[in-house]
Amino acid sequence: NIRIPEKKPKLTKAERRALQEKQRAAKGQTKDGKQAAAPKQKQKQKQNQLPQQQQQLSSNKENHKNNGTVNVNDGGKVLGMFSHLPNYKRTELLSGKVSLGPMTNKKKQRFHPAVLQLGYQYANGTVRGANSRCRAMMDVLKKVVMDYELKKKQERVFNVVQLSQELDQEIKLVFQYWTSDCRGHSVSMGNAMTFQKIIVANLSHNRELTSMDEAKKLLCEQMDAYVNERITLAGEAISQHAILKIQDKGEVLLVHGHSEAVINVILQASKLGKVFRVIVVDSRPLMEGQSALHKLREAGIECTYILLNSLSYLMKEVTKVFLGAAALMSNGSVLSRVGTAGIALVSQSYNVPVLVCCETYKISARLQLESITYNELGNPNDVINFGDSGNIKNLTSLNLLYDLTPSDFVTGIITEMGLLPPSSVAVLLREMNPQDTAKYN
Repeated sequence: NIRIPEKKPKLTKAERRALQEKQRAAKGQTKDGKQAAAPKQKQKQKQNQLPQQQQQLSSNKENHKNNGTVNVNDGGKVLGMFSHLPNYKRTELLSGKVSLGPMTNKKKQRFHPAVLQLGYQYANGTVRGANSRCRAMMDVLKKVVMDYELKKKQERVFNVVQLSQELDQEIKLVFQYWTSDCRGHSVSMGNAMTFQKIIVANLSHNRELTSMDEAKKLLCEQMDAYVNERITLAGEAISQHAILKIQDKGEVLLVHGHSEAVINVILQASKLGKVFRVIVVDSRPLMEGQSALHKLREAGIECTYILLNSLSYLMKEVTKVFLGAAALMSNGSVLSRVGTAGIALVSQSYNVPVLVCCETYKISARLQLESITYNELGNPNDVINFGDSGNIKNLTSLNLLYDLTPSDFVTGIITEMGLLPPSSVAVLLREMNPQDTAKYN
C-alpha cells in the first residue's frame, strides 16, 4: 500500500516571488517577533563600499596615467609590475643611522658588533656574491655562538636544552635583522640557515655534552664543516669537472661578471698549461666584471673586455660560455645576475654551448618561470643619479639585480657531482636533503 503524494500545483511567477518574500521576512525576524534590519544594513554596507571601490578605480587610473608607476613610502617610484617586490630602503643604514627594527625595540636588545658590521657590509655591497655572503654569515654566526651567554641563571648541571632554545631564538633575530633591515637573503643563505637551525635543534638531543664550551665548540665545528664541504671543496670539484671541457689550445671562453666558481675554473685551467682567451662581458651599474678581469690578467691570461651591448659582435668567436649562478630552481632554470639570460639566448642562436657552474647548496625547491615573481631591487640611483631631490618628473628608475635563464638555453650544469643536464636538478634536490647534511661530526 504505497501512497503516492499528490502533485503540488504549479505556481505562477508572481506567487513564487511572494513566497520567497515571506521566507526572507521569516528569517529576518528576531525572537521577540520584531523584524531585523538586515536588508537595510546590507544596503548601508554596499553604500560604504562604493566610495572605496571608486578610490581603487581612481588610483588604478592614476597608475596607468603615470606609465604604471606606484609611489612608495620613501618618495620614490616603482613600476607597477614590480611593486610587489621589497623596496630598496638602505639609505638610513648607510647614512649611519643603524636601526635595529621593531623586533628589538621592546626588549632593547643589542646585537653582537660583528652582526651590525656584516649588516652594513650587506647593505653597501662590500660583501657581494652568493658564496661570499654565505661564508661571511657563517663566520659571524660562529662569533655569536662563541660569545653567547645564557639569559637565565644556569643550574649546577649544564642544561643543553636551554642553550639550544636560546641560541635558536638569538640566531633567528640576527637573521631577521639582516634580511629585513639590510638586504634580502639569497638562496644560499637560506639553505645555510636551514642547516643552522637543524644543528642547533639537534644539540638538545645530544646528552653527551657536559659543558657550554663543549657545545659551542661542536656547533662551530659543524659550521666549519658545512662551509668547507659545500663551498670550498665543492668549488674545487667543479673546477676538476669543468677543466675537462676546455681544450688544450684555441679555446675562446666567455664569462659574465664575476663568479667565484667560474674564475676558479679558468685559473685552474691556466695552471695546467692550457692556452685560451677569455672574453669578459660586463654590464652597468655594478660592473662586477672588472674585478674578474683584474684576477685573470694577474694570472697572465689573455682577455678581452666588452660591455653587454657589444656581445653579438664577438659571439661568433666564442667556443664555450661559462656562467655562474645565484640559485638553481627545481625546474632547471638558473637565477643569476641580470644579463645572464640575454647571454644564454644569444649563445643559443650561435649554437655555442652554455655551461653553468654552481654548487649544489644553491638548489632551491621553488619553481620559477620568469624574473618578475621573485627578484631583488637595487639602488635606483645606481642607474641614474636623481640628485638631492631624489625624484625626477615623468622618470622611473628600475634596477633589477637578477634574471632567470630558462633551462632550454642551458647546455649543462657543472656541480660537484659532475656535469648534469638541467632536468636532473630535481633529482639533486631530493639527494641533497638538508637533513642529511646535518650529520657532520
